[in-house]
This record gives sequence, structure tokens and C-alpha cells, in this order.
Amino acid sequence: MRTLTYEITSENDGSRVLYFLKGKAGLSSRLIRSLKLVDDGLMLNGEHIRTVDPIHTGDILTINIPDDVLTEDLSEYDGTDFGDLQILYEDEDILVVNKPALLAIHPSHNHQGDTLANLIAAYLKSKGKKATFRAVGRLDKGTSGIVVCALNAFAANKLQGHIEKTYFALPSKLFFEDGSIEAPIYRPDPIKTYRTVDERGDYALTHYTVLKNGVLDDGTETTFVKVKIATGRTHQIRVHFASLGAPLLGDTMYGEPRSDISHQALHCGHAELLQPFTNCKISIDAPLPQDMKEIIYEIHKV
Repeated sequence: MRTLTYEITSENDGSRVLYFLKGKAGLSSRLIRSLKLVDDGLMLNGEHIRTVDPIHTGDILTINIPDDVLTEDLSEYDGTDFGDLQILYEDEDILVVNKPALLAIHPSHNHQGDTLANLIAAYLKSKGKKATFRAVGRLDKGTSGIVVCALNAFAANKLQGHIEKTYFALPSKLFFEDGSIEAPIYRPDPIKTYRTVDERGDYALTHYTVLKNGVLDDGTETTFVKVKIATGRTHQIRVHFASLGAPLLGDTMYGEPRSDISHQALHCGHAELLQPFTNCKISIDAPLPQDMKEIIYEIHKV
């Protein structure tokens, strides 16, 4: 049983329980429906309460979530080996891993049994755990770094849109000053994942900080940048830099292949989030992959 307790403030005085559960408490509609079936699932000042009832300043709302409501079987994912799984953080509700660039997150027609979902399923089963696999804020195949996996529906709902990530990238151009890229991102073909900057697209904003710049041994110009995104569009960082004539090194969709890196030079290296039940701040770092490190070492000042 997991318990959440809230003291109602004047901000929510007179609100319905349902409004508070979906808003402040961050419960999904599915979880709320499940709690209605639990005798002491929803309690106000020690008494059972309905979701249509009002709450008032000073009331104590208690949410009791049984373990069997939180957990779901991972049997949809097969997996027996988790040797390549690099765990950065783990608790009852969250598992954070450092994803290799070429590892897909979910099974598809091209990937059966060799995905992050399979590795995590094998790992959790080895510990005798049942849990839901939900990657919160996925990374493209070809992008390495931090993937936050929620192990239950409540954690997934609370974390969605509330993970602050920092990326590191190597665009193929010299940048000498920090900057921002504000340009809408559009999907020309609904069947393909390819995106482009186009006024018909969705608003997107990317901020970058210059860390190192120069030329590689083969004459390629590049800049090592730290990136934060204010919006979360598909391929946002890759498309934004490509729109400046600076596709990321190794990005075969928006640029050119390279012999020294087999994927786009993009890594999620830092993440900050709040633990869903305790609200304690969690800060996580993931080291750069070796291929990106070697390119950064090779940069010669111009």
C-alpha cells in the first residue's frame, strides 16, 4: 500500500475531489476509477469520500493506493539477459538508465527482443518484481543517454512533462556565442518520421551553450554544445541545427554519415525530476559515449 496525504489549501477551497485528484495530485482517470473500488482508497479527515464531494481549506485528503493497483505484469516483453543495462538510479517507482545510442526503446518489426523494454523486463523479473514499463520522454534511436522509466501508472502520470533534461551535441558548424533557435517544426509526410522547419509546423524553441569549437582532423568544422529545449518536438534538436546548415555529426537523416560515429552526435547527459510520491528532487548524470568523447578530444582550435 502506498499513501499520499494532502492538506487542502485555500487555492482548492470548495473544489470537487475529482478536480484535485487530476490536478494537484496528478492521478490519471484510470487510477481514480480503480481507487473508487477500494474501501479506503479515498479518505477525507479519516472518512470515506466520493470524487463528487467538495473539499475545504484545512481538510486532510488521504489517498491509499494498493500495490496491485500500481503494478502491472511485464509479460508482454520477453527478456532473459540484461547484461548491457546501465542503471543510473532506481527506487520503487522509477528506473533510470543510460541508453546506448543504437538501442531501440520498444519492440518493432525491426527489433524483436533486443530493445530497452526487453532488457528492463529481464532485469525486473530477475528481482521478482512486477511493474509497468513506461519510458517518460523517449530518446530517438541513435540518441544516447538518460531514459526515465516509470514503473507504475501514477509515476508515469506525475513525471510526464516534468523532467528537465540537458543534452550535449556536436553540430557541423562553428558557433562562437550561445544562442537560441526559435522555429516551427513540421512533418511533411505523416507516414515518415522526417521533420523540417516550416511555418505550418508547431512552435519549437531550443537553447544552446557553446562549450568548445574548432576543426577535426578531416577538416570538418564542429562545436560541442550544451542544449536545453523549451518544447519537446520530435527530432527538435536535430532539425533545428540542420535548419542552420549545421546538422549533427553522424545524423544520416538530416546530414551525412561519418566513419567515426555510427549515429547522430546527441546525448542526454543530465536530468532533474521530483520523486512522484515524496517530491524529493532527483538529479542524474550519464557519461558521454566514447565515440562522442573521441571527437571532442580531436577538436582543434581555429
